[in-house]
Amino acid sequence: MSDSRDPADELAGTEQPFVAHLMELRDRILYALAGVGVCMVLLAIWPGPSGLIDFIAQPIRAHMPPEARLIAVGVFSPFFVPLKVLMMAGLLMALPWVIYQVWAFVAPGLYSHEKRFALPLIVIGSALAYLGIAFVQFFVLDKMFAFIQGVTPASVNATPDIASYVEAILSLYLAFGLAFQVPVVVMLLVRFDMVTIDKLKSFRGYFIVVSFIIAAVVTPPDVISQIALAVPMCLLYELGIIGARWFVRATRAPDDEAAEGGAADGR
Repeated sequence: MSDSRDPADELAGTEQPFVAHLMELRDRILYALAGVGVCMVLLAIWPGPSGLIDFIAQPIRAHMPPEARLIAVGVFSPFFVPLKVLMMAGLLMALPWVIYQVWAFVAPGLYSHEKRFALPLIVIGSALAYLGIAFVQFFVLDKMFAFIQGVTPASVNATPDIASYVEAILSLYLAFGLAFQVPVVVMLLVRFDMVTIDKLKSFRGYFIVVSFIIAAVVTPPDVISQIALAVPMCLLYELGIIGARWFVRATRAPDDEAAEGGAADGR
């Protein structure tokens, strides 16, 4: 029986049984969890759960009276809330390692020209996620709580519960971290021929409307946080269009480059 595999295909003959894929997936998940665990241990040593709580509470504490503090309504909140923050901080700290494990799992199914730029794309995605979270911590929260405290009646003492505060902060971290992945999504859509750059340019007006709708849904009901999410999404959309041109050229297969060169020579 003749072998129908294309000898020019570098992935020919690299197929693995389904069980081997499951074992590889299990190992990658365990490696990722181990990385998160190590980061949690390091963060538990320094700055510790209390230090992490103090850090994320700085934006609201800056707009509260000096003697005011966040309160813990639940019986177990003083224990579970710092633990939740520690787990989230450990995941964020280990994010590049976790994404690398995902890349290592899918890398055997990629061609060499795709592998060269998969890792830079992971680095870009991680950097954008960190940038989104930093944008929330150092800009959005300060402006948002300044607005909230400014409209709070003088007869009301705004001292939120630590559990609800942490839940709201983490949801903002997640929303902005995902929203800042717009350039990566745009580049991948163009790379896999799901949409053209010209179509993306013509979709600008619709994307502005969509970004403000998304911001209104995932952020608290204040104008500051909604604008702070929608405007960067629009700017990152433009950045994704610019980056898509480079990404398509950089990840072009050798056969496509040769065909394009031959077509140019034949003119």
